[in-house]
Amino acid sequence: MRILHTSDWHVGKVLKGRPREKEHTAVLAEIIEIATREQPDLVIVAGDLYDTAAPSSASTKLVTRALSALRRTGARVVAIGGNHDNGPALDALRPWADAAGVELRGSVGDNPADLVVSGTTAGGEKWQLVTLPFLSQRYAIRAAEMYELTAAEANQTYADHIARLIERLSEKFADPGVVNLLTAHLTIVGASSGGGEREAHTVMGYAVPATVFPRNAHYVALGHLHRTQQVIAPCPTRYSGSPLAIDFGEEENVCSVAIVDVSVDKAARVRDVPVTAALSLRTVRGTLEQLATVNLPDAWLRVLVRETPRVGLREDVQELLPNALEVRIDPDMIPSPAGERMAQRAGRSPRELFGDYLDTRGDAQDGVRELFDELYDEVSSTS
Repeated sequence: MRILHTSDWHVGKVLKGRPREKEHTAVLAEIIEIATREQPDLVIVAGDLYDTAAPSSASTKLVTRALSALRRTGARVVAIGGNHDNGPALDALRPWADAAGVELRGSVGDNPADLVVSGTTAGGEKWQLVTLPFLSQRYAIRAAEMYELTAAEANQTYADHIARLIERLSEKFADPGVVNLLTAHLTIVGASSGGGEREAHTVMGYAVPATVFPRNAHYVALGHLHRTQQVIAPCPTRYSGSPLAIDFGEEENVCSVAIVDVSVDKAARVRDVPVTAALSLRTVRGTLEQLATVNLPDAWLRVLVRETPRVGLREDVQELLPNALEVRIDPDMIPSPAGERMAQRAGRSPRELFGDYLDTRGDAQDGVRELFDELYDEVSSTS
């Protein structure tokens, strides 16, 4: 069977005040084109369909239309909730999803069988897919209790609960003649973050070891980390990454979807298909003169300016580079650490120090130095 694995769409993302709806529309259209060309039997969307738990009506329309279009390619479509998604709200869409032939699993309910989706390809290959939406620490404990896995002791870690849930959900992986698949929205120990993930859900006890996955799984489709990568695990395990760079920390990421060919008696073969519809994110640095030579019309820019801070500098940069979303002073231009500054200032008069301060500001009004001198003389004479 063939699988198209994608994740972390983050529809509704606003980057430094700029909406990215047009980019998302183009990216999802490209993924649909890839599905039409590759003809997968199954499409897995491994969480974070949205960037926010309260998506706009436009974002909801875009996601539901994309899922419906993927279903119309002939593939089964399964999507799970991520940490950015509102799991119960995704589950509320299930009447629409069922009518559209889309399998939505937003959150972990009280019936473990509901988290296992199965089917048979046109070629007769039987498959079953365990779906594990994102679980917070609190809900991981609650899920363990619902499935009566043993008492959820206070000293058990998040990884312990996830391991027990996966073991419970994948019990039927022992059945012969079936392709065993699993999708989850998790942080795996040792995997590389993409740069734009929500930090609280990638650290602070949320990382789990790859040993939580069963050895008899034929493929594990992960979401949450935005960088495309294979994970060293007991079975073939992979992050598809985000199909567009979510923030400037991801500008070096190669955006793609994974195409997976797998069968009961053959190991999963994975190839990444690039997704190029979104604008790239680039960081540039230089003086105003140097920035005037930059020609990157098809990229959002983060600009590090090598100029003395002054009023109007940001506006000057944005006039040169209208697609600059973030303008900052280059860290190399920031004054030396406090200790060094104190040493440099030792033995200098208050007038000289204040003069230095005005020089760094570059926008002092006429008479400010003279006014300081008058005030300083007055204070000095009364002390």
